[in-house]
Amino acid sequence: MTDHATTSPFIATGEATAILPLPGGRRPVTVIGTEAIRATFDEGCVGQAINSAMSPGVSRVVLNPDAHIGYGAPVGCVMASPSHIYPGPVGVDIKCSMSLLALDLDESAVADRGTRRALIGAVCDRTPTGTGRGQRSVGKSRPVDRDLGVRVVTEGASRGVCEALGIPPEWADRCEDSAHTGHDGTADALRARLELLRREGRIADRFTDKVRQLGSYGGGNHFGECEVVRVDDSDRARRAAEVFGLRDRGVAFLSHCGSRGFGHDLAAGQFRAMQGFFETWGIPLPGGDRQMVHAPLGTPEADAYLDDMALGANFATVNHLLINALVLEAFQEVIPGACGRLVYFISHNIARQEIVENRLEWVHRKGATRAFPAGHHGLKGTPFEQTGHPILLPGNPQAGSAVMVADAGAELSCYSVNHGAGRALGRKAAARALDQRAVDASFDERDILTNCRQYPIDEAPDAYKDFDEVLRSVKAAGLASEVARLHARFVIKDGDKADD
Repeated sequence: MTDHATTSPFIATGEATAILPLPGGRRPVTVIGTEAIRATFDEGCVGQAINSAMSPGVSRVVLNPDAHIGYGAPVGCVMASPSHIYPGPVGVDIKCSMSLLALDLDESAVADRGTRRALIGAVCDRTPTGTGRGQRSVGKSRPVDRDLGVRVVTEGASRGVCEALGIPPEWADRCEDSAHTGHDGTADALRARLELLRREGRIADRFTDKVRQLGSYGGGNHFGECEVVRVDDSDRARRAAEVFGLRDRGVAFLSHCGSRGFGHDLAAGQFRAMQGFFETWGIPLPGGDRQMVHAPLGTPEADAYLDDMALGANFATVNHLLINALVLEAFQEVIPGACGRLVYFISHNIARQEIVENRLEWVHRKGATRAFPAGHHGLKGTPFEQTGHPILLPGNPQAGSAVMVADAGAELSCYSVNHGAGRALGRKAAARALDQRAVDASFDERDILTNCRQYPIDEAPDAYKDFDEVLRSVKAAGLASEVARLHARFVIKDGDKADD
């Protein structure tokens, strides 16, 4: 790790802001983080940020406080371009996302350990974990056949898809994007792309198996958590919480997952195709990094990527909504009469067209979350026009997670914030440095139940950055304010390797 006490590459511009200068007079990288957080950015992360900012067509790069080395670009960064699309700064788990379900239950409803154990069982009966497990591995899932799977990936959370899966259709109004279209703005482009992939044999053998994973969490850093909500004691937080549908000392359920193996297959296919194109035409790679392949907008290569990204994103959207419908069903089985509604669903691995400094650009968020404040034109006509939309930031089960809302200062970071705490230890390093018995004992001491005989050591809280310092960076930089803190009562987790 770089010794930032003597060799820091950053120039501080405020308590929690800095710049990373670039050669050739290029616009510097915007850095969000206190001095303590900036010390967590190692040479690999910094090098990827510089390479991303120097890549063709890139206008801006932002490094968030959770940043760490990733695939081509750092996890925890934002990259904007008016002219190019990049698969690397989206990531291999297309539209990995967060969602939050609010239940009409007080914290007393989940105080009893027996009740929580029953809820864990009921959720796991419906939503499998693990990278290779799907609907057939649990008894109370929603079966999805090939034809419905085609509708899911081409329509997203349409009314027809929601009704077919038992998802309340009104939940689509609580999504950052409930449906994605193809490169030309139509669903027809997605149907044509899916048929082409089928004819070429790239998904024919795997598609049916992949759609059977709808309604599942996957492994690694993906999870489901039963939470108790603590609304911040400020007028603004209370007003926002009311709009969001959050009650102080109420129960909520937080989920983190993405497009499962389907999005991974699409992303991997795109990397292979673009890398082949670069090799055929002798195009230089940014910094020699094969993970930073790209395509100019309007080319067949860019259109193909945008279509595949949309297919994966639609899968991820419906996956989340289905998980929430199944979680609500599980609560109703254990606590008859329980009701709930979706608070929000928001991505942190996606590229979206947005206005950046009065220009339409593709904003790539890789391990970064959109943060539109009150009055932002992108929220016009939504329930969040007057408050800003919910920002869902997972910390860890012991430190808690946060619901935030953007401030006007988020313009500094392309209206983005971090997507969580960010890793402090790699998976192998965590396994070497941490003690399994101590990790499991720490959950027992805090009365946080899990579905695991042993909590995955590479996902232990100490494998992640200090969440309070991460949040302090976001607040001190003027990007967002806290609405509520979420405190885990139980965790659904798997020890398999992450798909993102």
